[in-house]
Amino acid sequence: MNTALLIIDVQNGMFLEEEPVYNGDILMENVKKLISESRTNGTPIFYIQHNESEGEPLETGTYAWEIHSEIAPLQNDSIIQKTTPDSFFNTELDAELKKRGIDQLILAGIQTEICIDTTCRRAYSLGYKVTLASDAHGTWNSDPLTAEQIIQHHNRTLRFFAQVNPTSEIIAKQFV
Repeated sequence: MNTALLIIDVQNGMFLEEEPVYNGDILMENVKKLISESRTNGTPIFYIQHNESEGEPLETGTYAWEIHSEIAPLQNDSIIQKTTPDSFFNTELDAELKKRGIDQLILAGIQTEICIDTTCRRAYSLGYKVTLASDAHGTWNSDPLTAEQIIQHHNRTLRFFAQVNPTSEIIAKQFV
């Protein structure tokens, strides 16, 4: 199987808010581990970057919109621009993956119940074998659920569409 790593919406704005993404430091460390292992093993990395309109938090071209500096893409990495929670909808992602013969995806990033959930389900529906890094995606508290509850719920629910494993297990099993 040919694998790619998808880093979804890990943009500066997610860490600038009054209430930054839950466990952002842990999320970032695990994303960096996945990126490092991908680079070591020649696994393609696709950064998915959310674009919003003028005046919105992730306004295209602003500092908040930029991919977080701790995980800045390299020249060989791909950046896919999106405007909806679905990383495949009206983007070149599926075509780029198919062009490279990729049939397996590792997902990490932000926001668990929106972009991670939607992209995971869509990738599965498109026939990709999906692995979700259970400790490398995040969100915020909402009423009535805490961020931790949302993450745990999605790690259980998305098992119907993906293998859900912690970063250490993904690295041990998928990059050998």
